[in-house]
Amino acid sequence: MPPLTTNVVHFGTFFVTSQVFYLTPLSFAFTNLKPLLPGHVLVSPRRVVPRFSELSQAEVADLFHTVQRVSRMIERVYGASGLNIAIQDGADAGQSVPHVHTHIIPRKRADLDPKGGTDVVYDMLEGEEGDVGKHFKERDSGRPKFPKVDDATRRPRNEEEMSEEAEMFAKEMDQTF
Repeated sequence: MPPLTTNVVHFGTFFVTSQVFYLTPLSFAFTNLKPLLPGHVLVSPRRVVPRFSELSQAEVADLFHTVQRVSRMIERVYGASGLNIAIQDGADAGQSVPHVHTHIIPRKRADLDPKGGTDVVYDMLEGEEGDVGKHFKERDSGRPKFPKVDDATRRPRNEEEMSEEAEMFAKEMDQTF
């Protein structure tokens, strides 16, 4: 399946066109280069804006409508019993790419107990594991230098893996209301 759009889609300075699985006139949803948990995706406004307060009312409404719709799909596909929905607004809040983005992370009971419990997801988002900007820069530099993390199964994904997941999510979005 070709990308959903022939227009280049930017996440900050990064090209993510092949990772996009849902588009509206003002927002897009895309797969994550290094998800914290399976199904961890991102939703951003199409306009590259660093801070939430800089979005127009229409962009805020569309962003949250898109988050709601994508959340329903992710919860259904991953059999999640809950979701973390988070925005890190500004560098001091842990934002690593200066483009507003909402994390949607599917959760199940006790899924992070081995790492310290339910709330450890916030440490993961704010730590090196959640540094999306760093991971994109390393991917694009051609010299991966991803940090070692406790969970050996969590690894950076290649373009093909993310494109395949985006294709699957795009089909699932057609079944989500």
